[in-house]
Amino acid sequence: MTDPQGLDTAVVADWLAQQSPDAVAGPFEASLITGGKSNLTYLVTDGAHDYVVRRPPLGHVLATAHDMAREYRVMAALAPTPVPVPRMVALCEDTEVIGAPFYVMERVPGTAYARATQLEALGADRTRAITERMVDTLVALHAVDHEAVGLGDFGRPDGYIGRQVSRWKKQLAASTSRELPGMDELVAYLDANIPASGDGTIVHGDFRLDNLLVDTDPASGQDEVTAVLDWEMSTLGDPLSDVALMLAYQQLGESAPPSEGAVVTDAPLAAGYLGREETIARYAAGSGRDVSDIGFHLSLAFFKLAVILEGIHFRHSHGQTVGSGFDGIGDMIIPLIDAGRAASR
Repeated sequence: MTDPQGLDTAVVADWLAQQSPDAVAGPFEASLITGGKSNLTYLVTDGAHDYVVRRPPLGHVLATAHDMAREYRVMAALAPTPVPVPRMVALCEDTEVIGAPFYVMERVPGTAYARATQLEALGADRTRAITERMVDTLVALHAVDHEAVGLGDFGRPDGYIGRQVSRWKKQLAASTSRELPGMDELVAYLDANIPASGDGTIVHGDFRLDNLLVDTDPASGQDEVTAVLDWEMSTLGDPLSDVALMLAYQQLGESAPPSEGAVVTDAPLAAGYLGREETIARYAAGSGRDVSDIGFHLSLAFFKLAVILEGIHFRHSHGQTVGSGFDGIGDMIIPLIDAGRAASR
């Protein structure tokens, strides 16, 4: 097999064998896992072991983003908690090995539901149960004692929202070279309405259904979340930021379902998928948190999504993306800005 772009399987196999001889039983074969639009994700196998390898994207990489050690650390720390994560195998921070930091984790069985057609095949009852488990998993994450799992220094909850606004403004400046109508108004609203810091928890930073793996528990026959993936934006911060981003992805999927392979999923269109008010109510009941300030957090969530997709558009326009599904991403930015402005009213 030809190695997928960005990964030299022979080099990875040699490196992993040096870290743990029992981890490699033969030559590696690899394939790019479709759907990865930021960090690159590969399925790697030697016939006896199935691994997943993660590395930063090619080309334009923003400062503070795509931190492999951060992803590795938070998942390793969450291993003994109720939050389902893959088992971490090894972390390589030496950029001389494959040209970028990377880590290896065990493959976890399950499906990442991104398309409404996938959920429609399950039926409305199973779709509802899966989306309920999604919310419950977020509640479980926000209940983890970050000090107890060794993540007391993983972030600074105080002033988190203000720093988020500042950070994403800087990311925007580094990722665009064109006019974005309405963006100045949205940024001005965010600057002027930063709320007081809430209680600090571990936040995922990109929590949505297709960043979860779901599989049927053979004992109960019920659909359960088997892994939470894509922790590149995780930190300690305001838990409502995770809730808002989950809702923003849902609203975007409902209002502008993309073509196959695009960044934002259309899964919320499936019958049985929890609605916005049901999602907020379930999270509030499970967590015991006040969610009345969700409007500001939604505006910030749409702003983040606009910046993320603008960064992907920037890389794609410069020929620095790997995989399919990037065409038309630039056209999705203005609707995100408009949604952020509407949520602020």
